[in-house]
Amino acid sequence: MRPYLDKSAPEVWKAAGDYSRAVAGEAERRGLTLQESEFIKIRTSQLNACAFCLDLHTREARGAGIPQQKIDLLPAWRETSLFSERETAVLAIAEAATRLPLTEESKADLSGAHAVLGDEAFAAAEWVALTINMFNRISILSEHPVRPRNDNGKVLS
Repeated sequence: MRPYLDKSAPEVWKAAGDYSRAVAGEAERRGLTLQESEFIKIRTSQLNACAFCLDLHTREARGAGIPQQKIDLLPAWRETSLFSERETAVLAIAEAATRLPLTEESKADLSGAHAVLGDEAFAAAEWVALTINMFNRISILSEHPVRPRNDNGKVLS
């Protein structure tokens, strides 16, 4: 069994947490809502198949007021009209930042997202996507376990 990256280098893990908090604070200052940030985190975690981050961020998304239906439909967000223009913009950013290298389609998606969000929120959304991609990789490489929970989010024994 490999060591957890967060446990094997706690000073680096602390710096990663400080970095993440800085990105979250800047995202809020630049006009990105908590819900929009959670959409990015969930969609990125889905694409990376990071079970630990999906478990965490779907719970946080519900706590931020995102309806369960939207969480359930995230893999098919392009196939429904339930998502707002800003939500589709941040989801396009999440996908482009995760599925590298950029394609002509992803460049067009980013251009459209920039037109919707403007410079400030667009840059903030890219930083959120970059950050969750890093945390996905930490959790996947560490094989962080997902613990069973009840419907209220409490860990089961």
